[in-house]
Amino acid sequence: AYQLVQWQQPPELRDVPVPEPGPGEVLLKVGGSCACHTDLRVMEWPPGAHAYDLPFTLGHETAGWVESVGPGVEGWRPGDAVAVYGAWGCGRCVACREGREMLCERNAVADVPVGGFGRDGGMAEYMLVPRARWLVPLDGLDPREAAPLCDAALTPYHAIKSTLSLLGAGDRALVIGIGGLGHLAVQVLRALTPAGVIAVDADEAKLELAREVGADDTVLAGAAAAAEVRERTRGRGVPVVIDCVGSDETMALAGQAARPGGAVQVIGLAGGSPPFGYGRWPFDCSLTMPYWGSLPELMEVLALARDGTIRAHTERFALAGAADAYARLRAGSLRGRAVITPHG
Repeated sequence: AYQLVQWQQPPELRDVPVPEPGPGEVLLKVGGSCACHTDLRVMEWPPGAHAYDLPFTLGHETAGWVESVGPGVEGWRPGDAVAVYGAWGCGRCVACREGREMLCERNAVADVPVGGFGRDGGMAEYMLVPRARWLVPLDGLDPREAAPLCDAALTPYHAIKSTLSLLGAGDRALVIGIGGLGHLAVQVLRALTPAGVIAVDADEAKLELAREVGADDTVLAGAAAAAEVRERTRGRGVPVVIDCVGSDETMALAGQAARPGGAVQVIGLAGGSPPFGYGRWPFDCSLTMPYWGSLPELMEVLALARDGTIRAHTERFALAGAADAYARLRAGSLRGRAVITPHG
């Protein structure tokens, strides 16, 4: 298992016992688990920032095969290919009962560990899933290809669904940052809306990927990017911005490129602050930070992947290569999503 052993220290590859599933639990043979920028932030947390016990296994974006089930689990058999819904809630509050466990009322007021954040996640040969309700059948999808759908596709899908009323024929949506999330955001926009897509990135190779997955237009990031976006929208700006970076620079670009009455959805975690205020933000333009997505939305994402409408571009790494995957992620040199495949 690839585990965080000390705060602000590199994770370690360690031998751990294979868990035994207890009542209501499912043991998963991991097919793939993804490296995410969120993990890089977790590695940098100072001691005491969160009430999580160390060590724990990283990996909150996971798919695999059922290995065994604990007492009381029904409907799952060994060998079933499944995705793991990662936003584990209490299961009792209104949000959880609606499938929106990412907005769990209990988790909103307490540091509740979930898989990959304070509790063992998917970067191991086996993962223990505490509740069978967090499994979703893949129905023909390969777990190694499906793992990125659990976050890198689900998060932009959740963000884009809330803006559908703003995107009509002839409109353009803007996606900033064509990495693991951004290249899927482009595809989700093309799948759900009649709008075209403009992609912005600082790397020409990432813009090539954007065009490959369906972007209608691309703009190289820089001082002139906002003006270029406005020029390509006849001076109107865009009704929807999906910021997959979240830095000071990208949020400033979002505010300059968005039109009045539009929506800016910040799903990147670079830690920037938006230039929000009178004269600094378009009138009646909302600013939202969507979090993950609901369990029903994950099922919808998997359906899009199943019919070939969206596909995650991935680079695979052995479990022993997890450190290299994170180094590539930090350097911004990945093409799509890094997937750790413990079983090859």
